[in-house]
Amino acid sequence: MKWYELRAEDVKEKVNTDFKHGLSKDQVSERLAQFGYNELQEAEKPNMFLLFLEQFKDFMVLVLLAATLVSGLLGEYIDATAIIAIVIINGFLGFFQERKAEKSLEALKELSAPQVMVLRDSNWIKVSSKELVVGDVVKFSSGDRISADVRLIQTNSLEIEESALTGESLPVQKKVEPIMGDKVGIGDQENMAFMGTMVTRGSGVGVVVGTGMKTAMGQIADLLQSAETMVTPLQRKLEQLGKILITVALLLTFLVVLLGVIQGHDLYSMFLAGVSLAVAAIPEGLPAIVTVALSLGVQRMIKNNAIVRKLPAVETLGCASVICSDKTGTMTQNKMTVTHLWSGGKTWNVTGTGYNPVGGFFAGNQEIHPSNVKSIGQLLTFGLLCNNATINKKKKEYVLDGDPTEGALVVSAWKADITRDLLNNQFIIEKEFPFDSSRKMMSVIVRDSNGKRFVVTKGAPDVLIKNSESILWDEKQQFLSDRLKGEVEKAIENLGGQALRTIAVAFKPLGPTQSVYNEIEAETNLIFIGLQGMIDPPRDEVKQAVQECKEAGIRTVMITGDHIVTATAIARQLGILPEGGKVVQGTELSDMTVEELEEIVEDVYVFARVSPEHKLKIVKALQKNGHIVAMTGDGVNDAPAIKASDIGIAMGITGTDVAKEASSLVLLDDNFATIKAAIKEGRNIYENIRKFIRYLLASNVGEILVMLFAMLLALPLPLVPIQILWVNLVTDGLPAMALGLDQAEGDVMRRAPRNPREGVFARGLAWKIISRGFLIGGVTLAAFMIVYYRDPNNLMYAQTIAFATLVMAQLIHVFDCRSDRSVYHRNPFENKYLVFAVLSSILLMLVVIYYPPLQPIFHTTAITLRDWLLILGLSAVPTFLLAGSLLTKKKA
Repeated sequence: MKWYELRAEDVKEKVNTDFKHGLSKDQVSERLAQFGYNELQEAEKPNMFLLFLEQFKDFMVLVLLAATLVSGLLGEYIDATAIIAIVIINGFLGFFQERKAEKSLEALKELSAPQVMVLRDSNWIKVSSKELVVGDVVKFSSGDRISADVRLIQTNSLEIEESALTGESLPVQKKVEPIMGDKVGIGDQENMAFMGTMVTRGSGVGVVVGTGMKTAMGQIADLLQSAETMVTPLQRKLEQLGKILITVALLLTFLVVLLGVIQGHDLYSMFLAGVSLAVAAIPEGLPAIVTVALSLGVQRMIKNNAIVRKLPAVETLGCASVICSDKTGTMTQNKMTVTHLWSGGKTWNVTGTGYNPVGGFFAGNQEIHPSNVKSIGQLLTFGLLCNNATINKKKKEYVLDGDPTEGALVVSAWKADITRDLLNNQFIIEKEFPFDSSRKMMSVIVRDSNGKRFVVTKGAPDVLIKNSESILWDEKQQFLSDRLKGEVEKAIENLGGQALRTIAVAFKPLGPTQSVYNEIEAETNLIFIGLQGMIDPPRDEVKQAVQECKEAGIRTVMITGDHIVTATAIARQLGILPEGGKVVQGTELSDMTVEELEEIVEDVYVFARVSPEHKLKIVKALQKNGHIVAMTGDGVNDAPAIKASDIGIAMGITGTDVAKEASSLVLLDDNFATIKAAIKEGRNIYENIRKFIRYLLASNVGEILVMLFAMLLALPLPLVPIQILWVNLVTDGLPAMALGLDQAEGDVMRRAPRNPREGVFARGLAWKIISRGFLIGGVTLAAFMIVYYRDPNNLMYAQTIAFATLVMAQLIHVFDCRSDRSVYHRNPFENKYLVFAVLSSILLMLVVIYYPPLQPIFHTTAITLRDWLLILGLSAVPTFLLAGSLLTKKKA
């Protein structure tokens, strides 16, 4: 259907809808049942059985299966059965971990599903984009993503960026009139809006004519379905580590087999021992544990109101050294309240807070009604006319739908009994020039009930004063002289000094037929009415969060479009601006190059009166100085800076779809304190990954060395292959997973940010792995030798002692891995998951040693209490010997 050729009325008939009332609930249900949800078809999900088989593709697992086959052919059925059982258990663990990660991803997709404003049963409501059906009447404005193919029926300076479909980066100006022609390409269909495109300017209303695979985007859906898997730098490092370990493992396997055969052991036993060692050397559970740690971290962040859109952000968060934060809504409550009015040199106070329209107007101590003061009445009336926000009462609470600043103007007018319903009966809005961050103004052309026409403009006071030639003074229109301009500037400064945000309102009359074609014509030669001063009080928790970030070595920089005096006052209240800290205005930034900004940016804590272009310059200057920058934003024009930063953070409530899509992290509550909590979580996740790398590799080094030293000393094998595999699965797996759930250390937010170029083995981790691994291997071999030389004829008894010593040494060592300092630094019972994992591993070890049916499988035998004293004594050496030496050094 060539929707672009049809008139709006024809489209209405074709899709059977009503432009005034929208679709009914029953109509929507019928169409959803008939055509399905407004979704692109996803690529077919892998078969569960095939996903399970994927777990056995690992090279070392295949080698182990080959060894099992050899074992079976040689008649070692018990060994073969036990090994295959362990391999299958490992496969199931990997399978369930992948399914968990997939479900987490699906939950995240659902959480970040875009919302759409749609007309249903005569009411504008927000619904998930997937619930749109053909015939729905939708509206959108700057920053929204178009969620279906739409035939436009009303536009207001509407421009849409369609590069997703056409490759053309410049926005397309939209219109309503039909377009005729034989070959009208998508880029030329100026009365259509397409799924996946972005509104960059203005607003519009349209009717949905295509959903899901019936859209233009549906035709290229296969390109969208190939979702790219995000690989973090850490995962790449671990992949490289895995390759190194495989090489080392194969060399060690060859060495052990060779030494064993030279010393007279049979080839089969040594081959199986070598393969078991190779499997032990490679922590095949490492990638799975990393995935689980990241996944659990993401889930914890969701509970703390932060949605991670890009996995690398989890890791990068721990490196953040500067947070560039917007003020309004992030550091403040986002409930702007007008507290002062100024007009003609006089100031009125307004009482009441939030969006509840209860309050009064006072000149000094005397209460007045705005209807008795013409200029104040005009200030409030025009502030509401040039305004797209609405305040709705929901369950005894007044809820804002729109911009907080505009919401404050709605409430201040409402307090004077000036409502939108009242104005709708008195005025007709003929045209709107939406707010633009470069102009810092919004204008409407209105006609009153007497046929008189006006331009009404609101915006930044310093801009409006430049565009005004007259002012209302003493209730009369007067020429805006330098003296009167100075009075206005003094009022702006006085209100700003009280941390108030000021919005100026102006107007000018138009002739009955006078045309206004653009913003420049509308917003010149204005009559300045006055100012509304409003406050958005700081959030209670932000001051503490800023202080904690400072202790963590993270500098907070406020970037705001507000007046410099207002920004400075709020920054001081929150502890962002120290004594001697610099405040820079947008006008100064415009004259600076990035290089010049680099020289002073370390001393700047507040950037006021900035445009989105300035934000990008600030990010680049900080990055060139070596900082890892987190940048918050909510608007379309914030997207370049959000995308250019190391961690782009979008607002979940006030943020546009463009800002969210450019971001790595979305704050569901638009709260600065949530950023601090996310950074803490990011740091903890990285530290937990380091913990279980330390634990797994130290354990594996110990397992390899005990076998290698035994070969070099011409001793019998201290451990049989099935014991090595059991230790690798049970002893290593459960505690390592529990380390991934470890709570953050108390001082994690008092440390300096991590260097992003820091290797996994930095800060002495390599030495800790080798030294602990050497000691674990040493005490295991010592236990074996003590018992073996006491009774050389009972090799199985000595091997059982070695097996128990290795397990206990690793389980004691796991508590040492919880801190970079020592085992004494943290309460061992703090991590309940770890305590449970260790107790479970001990219980499983005891079952293998004392349960008769399992003894022949694992080549174990029951041991005495006296032997346990030896085992526990030696097992404690690797952890407490080094921990004690560290304490001695500290005291010295």
